[in-house]
Amino acid sequence: MESKITYYKTPIGTAKIIGDENGIQSVSVLDDDAISNESLNLKTPECLEDCVLQLEEYFTGERTNFDLKLNPKGTTFQKKVWTALLNIPFNKTKTYLEQSKALDNVKAIRAVAAANGKNPIWIIIPCHRVIGSDGSLTGYAGGIWRKKWLLEHESPVKQQSLF
Repeated sequence: MESKITYYKTPIGTAKIIGDENGIQSVSVLDDDAISNESLNLKTPECLEDCVLQLEEYFTGERTNFDLKLNPKGTTFQKKVWTALLNIPFNKTKTYLEQSKALDNVKAIRAVAAANGKNPIWIIIPCHRVIGSDGSLTGYAGGIWRKKWLLEHESPVKQQSLF
């Protein structure tokens, strides 16, 4: 079965979505100048329409949970780590250490962090919700500024600008 591709413009870059009838394989973020307008204007394949709709609802604040068939490509260990990420609720964070403990392998903290970094399904598998033990926003393939934006987007307390 041939994978389909579509693009969706988000407030923090263009999402590139890849998948087929077996599920979403990848959602990555591109800088807006990395994609042509022609690609943005292509019709979304039917098998990816629900993913685009749910991402749109997430960004407008109408969705806190995704209900999509996922089919990420990775090792058995990576898939186990990514499945655990799905258990981190909207507007909550976990540390890499807490994530390792949840997988019953506290010594695997570096491997868990590496698997998080290879997460192919941006936002939907919420690796942005994993932070350093000191509360720092460590490592994020989409860029720390995007991780910060996503965590603030999910926060029930919206910071008001003083200026």
